[in-house]
Amino acid sequence: MAKKAQELKGYQSRLEAISTQGWTQSQQIDYQLFKAELNGMDFDLRVLKPWTRDPTFYASVWSEQSDVPEHEGPSSEPIINLYDFSYPLSKVDQKQLTCLLGAVPAILEQAKTNIKDSTARDLWVYGTRGFREQSKTLADLEAGTLHLRTLAGSIPANLKGAGKPLLSAVKKAREASDAFRQWLDAQAPSKQGPSGVGKENYDWYMKNVHLVPYTWEEQATLLRRELERSRASLALEEFRNRNLPQLEPVANAAAFQALADAKMNKIVDFLIGAGIVADKPYYRDAMQQQKGDYAPHPETNFFSNTTARNPLGLYSHSYHWIELARIKNEPNSSAIRSLTPVFDMYDSRSEGLATAMEEMLLHAGMYDDEPRGREIVWIMLANRAARGLASLYVQSNEITAAQAGEFHARWTPRKWSDATSDLVAFEQLIYLRQPGYGSSYVTGKMLVDRLMSDYSAQAEEQGKPFDIADFFRQLNAAGIMPYPLIEAEMVKSPRNDGVPVGAKQDR
Repeated sequence: MAKKAQELKGYQSRLEAISTQGWTQSQQIDYQLFKAELNGMDFDLRVLKPWTRDPTFYASVWSEQSDVPEHEGPSSEPIINLYDFSYPLSKVDQKQLTCLLGAVPAILEQAKTNIKDSTARDLWVYGTRGFREQSKTLADLEAGTLHLRTLAGSIPANLKGAGKPLLSAVKKAREASDAFRQWLDAQAPSKQGPSGVGKENYDWYMKNVHLVPYTWEEQATLLRRELERSRASLALEEFRNRNLPQLEPVANAAAFQALADAKMNKIVDFLIGAGIVADKPYYRDAMQQQKGDYAPHPETNFFSNTTARNPLGLYSHSYHWIELARIKNEPNSSAIRSLTPVFDMYDSRSEGLATAMEEMLLHAGMYDDEPRGREIVWIMLANRAARGLASLYVQSNEITAAQAGEFHARWTPRKWSDATSDLVAFEQLIYLRQPGYGSSYVTGKMLVDRLMSDYSAQAEEQGKPFDIADFFRQLNAAGIMPYPLIEAEMVKSPRNDGVPVGAKQDR
């Protein structure tokens, strides 16, 4: 890492030396995107340092494809995506997977030395989760019961026909994962230091890497406002629907399947009918493969509480998978933008748009014939605002991750979130490991609002009606990158120009 830090300085100097005179707007944007990526490496080397602070950095076996361009949070190499292989495994794939899994015990042994001086308590306490999950994934692979979540749907994975070297590598990787988790548990009580990066570092990261134009203080204000707005909107929605029957959860898997089929067909037809998504088979299939499964009580978590009543809210957020289908089938024309964004720079763009889709489709009319479904949208926004607001205070080291989970659950309507649940622990750990991720759902949504506001204002000035299909065509063409760069490409003269409050204006 010290060598990388030295090499980084050279790359930054070379980039600064490049003259951009005469470049097109798109080329200038590519330049800024690349500069932000170099800043991301700089931040990791100077501040985040996950290889010395974060045990979960060394969890490397994945059974689920992320619904965003890359895995959430920093990870060590090699990243072992089990879904990248075809099952039953060919001899070539067996050899490769044997090599990858064979490295796990040595990596975890080295990790003990790398992180031994870390005092980041919450990263240690919550860090065991990743290795408990990694061990279970490997055990399920051994047992032949593992199912992989992918863009193509759920795929069974097993070791049928595997040779002894691979079977041995899987077993040793599982045992090493268990041993490392036990070591973390034994060490955790001695770790009493903070885990967040602090406000000053957070602000630098937002400004220079993720290009989010809101400081920690501004994000806290904005998320608190969204929490209040969503809960107030829910109260009014419930009043409007007071004479309608409540939405009750489905009673069994068959009922859920029927509900899921109907609602998925509805949202896909709505997206295509509105022109938001082109009518292409791979977009339809991407959504159809993400209906989810029935979760009986008490196995329900926040999201299964929503989908058991009306899955349209979560299916709106599943717009993620349409984005992944586009990346696969229609890669961006820019050589830089077609690459996977590093350092989770996609977060406000991807999570913000997916969250925006929830409320956007509500206002666009998708719930006109089922008003109780509108309540789910406000509940989901309240949940995202509550957990994001809590994550900000964890990053500023004002509360612990456990306290964040309690706040997160307390302000989620209808007690659908449980502070002690595995889901809440999973979410708060990700948001701790990756600054800004927890708030990106809401801040990114606000940046979508800003982009749409400026884009519609531009259309108005040109004497044109707002065209949602054209808006999405240009947004998609811009690619997966921070919204300020997208806005620079889509809007020639932004109306939201930061006029100071109280400034004298001509009327």
